Amino acid sequence: QVQLIESGGGLVQAGGSLRLSCAASGRTFGNYASGWFRQAPGKEREFVAAISWSGGSTYYADSVKGRFTISRDNGKNTVYLQVNSLKPEDTAVYYCACTHYRYSGTYYYPHNYDYWGQGTQVTVSS
Repeated sequence: QVQLIESGGGLVQAGGSLRLSCAASGRTFGNYASGWFRQAPGKEREFVAAISWSGGSTYYADSVKGRFTISRDNGKNTVYLQVNSLKPEDTAVYYCACTHYRYSGTYYYPHNYDYWGQGTQVTVSS
């Protein structure tokens, strides 16, 4: 089993940046693809970004393309989400997750992920 712990959230003004981290423990992290999702109050959990097990391929929601960057360092058992040019509508709890699937078509949907972190709050003021 893999356990995930997110960190790096906070309160920032519009246009600001944060780097979210997701540290993994348990079974070998490099065997899993990873994703980031977010959930605002009263809304469904939505896909943000994903990265293949090797880090060679990345995938983004249209709403964050050009602003967010997902990366991973398997040697540190950590996946990152760099969030730039933040907007108030980016305010949400951000969750990292990992999946055994290696087909990118599965990465957009939360039900395909095996393990989840507890979430880290990102709040963007106007």
